[in-house]
Amino acid sequence: MNAIMPRSTDHLIDPDMLARWSPRSFTDEAIGDVELMTLFEAARWAPSAFNGQPWKFVYVRRGSADWQKFVDLLLPFNQEWAQHAAALVFVASRVNHTNANGEVTTTRSHAFDAGASWSMLALQAIKLGWHAHAMGGFDHDRAIAELGVPEGWRIEVAIAIGRQGDGSSLNETLRAREVPSQRKPLTEIISEGRF
Repeated sequence: MNAIMPRSTDHLIDPDMLARWSPRSFTDEAIGDVELMTLFEAARWAPSAFNGQPWKFVYVRRGSADWQKFVDLLLPFNQEWAQHAAALVFVASRVNHTNANGEVTTTRSHAFDAGASWSMLALQAIKLGWHAHAMGGFDHDRAIAELGVPEGWRIEVAIAIGRQGDGSSLNETLRAREVPSQRKPLTEIISEGRF
């Protein structure tokens, strides 16, 4: 059920970082208020430019009145598996920032900051025995309209949260991919002194 392909690192890191991955199979277990709010609490403490915290999480739980609306915003590929999650979340970021002088300026790091917040949520999920799978495959324009996202905000990702299932409910293609992915070597993603 929770068999995880061994992952290895070149340098020692916290094991929860290796345990974090994005499964597509979920059990039918519901997520309670305390656990879900704990995930959002972790997200709240992410670092951000000017401590602006330019993120907003809009969520529903499976079985709620708005559940199908959220599922329908996903592209069909993601609907197929994400409909079984315990919760669906859309993460938006605020594009502008009002500085101390009252001037409105574009925040270049709004998406980066929202991404840091999502990462904190994902790591907290692992600590509680849940998984969070972020996806960009959704109808962005419809999501903005149907979720009432105000001007000056952008939806970055949708997230499916659930307890990992055994994968047998997935189609053959997805079942074959239901393992933690590896990562590029450090030599491909870092450089010293120059790009």
